[in-house]
Amino acid sequence: MPIQAECQVAELVRLNDHAYSMTLETGEAMASQVSCGQFVHIKCGHSRLLRRPISICEWGKDTIRVVFEVRGEGTAWLSRREPGDRVDVLGPLGRGFDVSGKKLLVVGGGIGVPPMLGCAREAARRGSEVHAVLGFRDEGHRMLTGDFAECCRSMSVISDDGSTGRKGFVTELVEEFLRAQTCGTCDPVLCAGCSGRPVPPEVLACGPKAMLKAVAQVCRTYGVGCQVSLEERMGCGVGACLVCACDMADGHRKHVCKDGPVFRAEEVDWDA
Repeated sequence: MPIQAECQVAELVRLNDHAYSMTLETGEAMASQVSCGQFVHIKCGHSRLLRRPISICEWGKDTIRVVFEVRGEGTAWLSRREPGDRVDVLGPLGRGFDVSGKKLLVVGGGIGVPPMLGCAREAARRGSEVHAVLGFRDEGHRMLTGDFAECCRSMSVISDDGSTGRKGFVTELVEEFLRAQTCGTCDPVLCAGCSGRPVPPEVLACGPKAMLKAVAQVCRTYGVGCQVSLEERMGCGVGACLVCACDMADGHRKHVCKDGPVFRAEEVDWDA
């Protein structure tokens, strides 16, 4: 059950020229309900009617950490908070990732990177083998890579301009990783029953929709499971309005805030 509370800012750290990490003292009642991939809805100033949905990066016994980029007046207001200030928080909200797989590849693009850190840490804590592929616009947008390195078996970084990691798109690294999961002698699509094939990974991804569509296509080609976290504008955050409705492959529409934000890749109508 989501909780609305005035939460005290415990820490605010600037990660780069664009992103901030905020740790909130939410109390155990809220923090204990968090699962991987959920989000909180934060009121950014008294004069702004709509809250801002921000993915949960990490959580503790009575704290929640969020990472956000300044995109407008609301997030700019949030970036000016100081330790001891209080903000109105509603959460945790939404349906998150299933991180129960024995081997996971977490894929994050841009501001979709932070929620994947919580997934990676939780899965590693449970004993899963976790690998990470992280994509950034450039060196100036890079963040949290040290945190991923602490809990992942491997981590690869790629950027649009090549200023950090390799130049290219995350799908290139995802395909290379999945290709390496075959035995090396069979067609990757046809050798699902081959005894020489390693345990196939489950792919978890968050980022721009174009990136998610491309990752879903690669996963479909290699016959591996894929979960995606969709980003949509939100009004209420609890499914009462229609702002974040999205089209599903079966012809139905679902709410990203309530039915998601995480869906199986095959559920989503990527051409809508």
